[in-house]
Amino acid sequence: MEFEKHYTNRSGWLRAAVLGANDGILSTTSIAIGVAAASTTRSPIILAALAGLVAGALSMAAGEYVSVSSQSDIEIADLGREKKELDTMPDIELKELAKIYQKRGLDSELSMQVATQLTKHNALEAHAKDELGINEFSQPKPLVAALASGASFVSGGVLPFFVSLFAPLNLMVYLLYGFATVFLALSGGVAAKVGGSDIFKGIIRICFWGTIAMGITALVGHLFGVKTG
Repeated sequence: MEFEKHYTNRSGWLRAAVLGANDGILSTTSIAIGVAAASTTRSPIILAALAGLVAGALSMAAGEYVSVSSQSDIEIADLGREKKELDTMPDIELKELAKIYQKRGLDSELSMQVATQLTKHNALEAHAKDELGINEFSQPKPLVAALASGASFVSGGVLPFFVSLFAPLNLMVYLLYGFATVFLALSGGVAAKVGGSDIFKGIIRICFWGTIAMGITALVGHLFGVKTG
């Protein structure tokens, strides 16, 4: 007997990792392209790419930590309120849990039996999952999310940084865009594969929006019109 594969338990770290890698590729490339479009030497391009890589990684990690910590604080507060209600008015909470199961299709008698059994087993866990939508799979982990986001940004951003180091100056903008598109396609494909979603759809989506972002940045750099030397 072969069991079905589910990917919900990967959603937390996968979201942070994919966002970080894609943002690393796209942000670093866009900055480098913007500077390359207005520069006749390599040094400003390398400096811009490196600055974007470092600043972006730190920003992503800090932002993810704050965001996930806020989510964690909200869930902890909700669980605290729920625990207090279970202690002060258990009968009302039991009926509330039974109504949730009724809305899912159980009859009134069976829903009360299920609510009673789950309450005896672990009342707070039952209310957390079925009333608040909190479970062990979606439980926020700020430090893990921050490290994954920062590290994945670096793993993505270092790729266009290397392109800025070695690509010929006269082809810099085109090679940055070309390699970034390949990197984004690989990132989107891997993310879709790990998440169990459609690979082709994931690749097309990230490449489409990445092209728009890089194109606008290159246009801004070109229109700026200041040639640095």
